[in-house]
Amino acid sequence: MDAGALDRRVTILRSTPVEGSYGNDVTWATYIKRWASRRDVSDGEKAAAGTIMASLVSRFQVRYDSQTKRITARDRVQCDGRLWDIRGVKEVGERHSLIEITAVARAD
Repeated sequence: MDAGALDRRVTILRSTPVEGSYGNDVTWATYIKRWASRRDVSDGEKAAAGTIMASLVSRFQVRYDSQTKRITARDRVQCDGRLWDIRGVKEVGERHSLIEITAVARAD
């Protein structure tokens, strides 16, 4: 992939437990920032508890390196002012030169 295709700046956020809190409280901190490409895969709406929720599924690609290879589904992507929950991460491209992140965000 040429550098021109990596046209969005993304931040990968990693959760850390909040010390001294009760339950499952976490805080999200910047793990890494990288240039990425984004391709929308699907969008949809579903009714839940009487409300309509719209979602967007996209695939982000970043260059493979020692930090991006450690991205997991427990992390989040922040891009264009929206938070994305990661659903899957895999190596793609020639010689696994890219990391592909499938993520979902609320569209509303």
